[in-house]
Amino acid sequence: MTIKAVVFDIGNVFLGWQPEEFFDSVIGADRRRAFFAAVDLHGMNDTIDAGAPFHETLMQTKTDNPDWAEEIQIWHDRWIDMAAPLIPHSERLMYALQAKGIPVFSLTNFGIQTYDMAAKVYPFMRKFDRDFISGHMGVIKPDVRIYEMLEDASKLSGDALIFADDRQDNIDAANARGWKTHLFEHPQGWADRLVAEGLLSQGEAQ
Repeated sequence: MTIKAVVFDIGNVFLGWQPEEFFDSVIGADRRRAFFAAVDLHGMNDTIDAGAPFHETLMQTKTDNPDWAEEIQIWHDRWIDMAAPLIPHSERLMYALQAKGIPVFSLTNFGIQTYDMAAKVYPFMRKFDRDFISGHMGVIKPDVRIYEMLEDASKLSGDALIFADDRQDNIDAANARGWKTHLFEHPQGWADRLVAEGLLSQGEAQ
């Protein structure tokens, strides 16, 4: 089947997302390791990505972990600094696909409020042809339901879709539904895949 839409993850595909590296730079690696071991920050973030309110969730986490209140406040106050940097080549690929009339969807684990925060800094986030944002959908990847919801809304399925994500578990879930997939490690590899699929020329994929 001809590919009808290209689906992009956002974290580590369009925007860097490495909280550990960020906190290493702010509080030092030893303190960061202790912080991440003591507080389930990735679990907290998954809750936000599934639709929980950002501010209230962070404040509750701070209340529950008073020994780490200062560090949790940094996560709250400097969240936008963790969602960085922009990966410009991925943004160019999105626009190149759209210029050829190929729809580009997001499929991203992202909170409601955090998505709005990031979109003020990164305008590309308002330019997808269809948005599939976990916070609004109430479910996160790799739960099968989020893939089903995209299929139901877009009326596309199987190899009519090609999906790039940086996490193998998310890719595996898409593979199980028959989607074409690409494990994103760097933008040039994704560009080369889009060329190999006949969606872009070499020049268009620069």
